[in-house]
Amino acid sequence: MDTTDALQKNILDATLRVFDRKGLKFTMDDLAKELSISKKTIYTVYDDKEALFLAMVDYIFDSIKESEQMILTDPALGTIEKLQRILGVLPEGYQNIDLRKLYSLRDKYPKIYHKVELRLETGWEPTIQLIETGMAEGSIRPVPICLVKMMLEASIEQFFQRDILAQNHLTYVDALNEVVNILMYGITQRQ
Repeated sequence: MDTTDALQKNILDATLRVFDRKGLKFTMDDLAKELSISKKTIYTVYDDKEALFLAMVDYIFDSIKESEQMILTDPALGTIEKLQRILGVLPEGYQNIDLRKLYSLRDKYPKIYHKVELRLETGWEPTIQLIETGMAEGSIRPVPICLVKMMLEASIEQFFQRDILAQNHLTYVDALNEVVNILMYGITQRQ
């Protein structure tokens, strides 16, 4: 990793932390203070707050895809366990980040929010392949895969579009895990 890449990564990691604490109200001064660098240095990498947010969205989703790949290539996991983990994947470093705040982007930064929606709707190929594998081996009953995809996408989009999680005192991680459990096992009691 060269110096520019390391600086970008440090800025994006700090952006996530400051965004988690302050939401959209954070300033570039807050970010510079978090990093112990000048704003001028930040502006050499990102032109403005919107460019920083756009990069942050890609950074989050690229990290999720890296975590997915680790799950997919883990020989110790069976199809069902891989599927459950992939549906609820969140990189280790994001477990404590309040991703519920992403819904606040919708009104002030619609371009960024649209990018969040686009990233949610793409990259499903590995998940679809796992579902097909599960159906072929008999561990998953035949289901319309498009419905599984739609149900998870719609749930996550609702997390970002409304403050329903905050109103119900649910973290993003807990809500995502519950949605995945409902998708995988329904709402009936398991023995």
